[in-house]
Amino acid sequence: MAKFMLAYHGGGMPETPEEGAKEMAKWQAWLGGMGSSCADMGNPVGMSKTVTAGGVEDNGGANPLSGYSIVEAADVDAACEMAKGCPILEGGKGTVEVAPIVEM
Repeated sequence: MAKFMLAYHGGGMPETPEEGAKEMAKWQAWLGGMGSSCADMGNPVGMSKTVTAGGVEDNGGANPLSGYSIVEAADVDAACEMAKGCPILEGGKGTVEVAPIVEM
């Protein structure tokens, strides 16, 4: 099985602790439902900085990353199928980028 990074873009912070608990439960159910195919549940991430040859920018990049997970799947198509259940996709809140992890 190959490993794939699911990179989350978009979404937002819950407005209340109750809303946060509800969202967390959705994520845990989705990721937990993958069983051993979920190699690393990952984490949300904060605002990034972009480092270029000209310096450091405080802009989060062209498409700010909001979190990640690592899954194992037979191929990229299977990993994309897994990503289709991601809670960030509900209501068009965000997107999931699926990238193979290249073993060195």
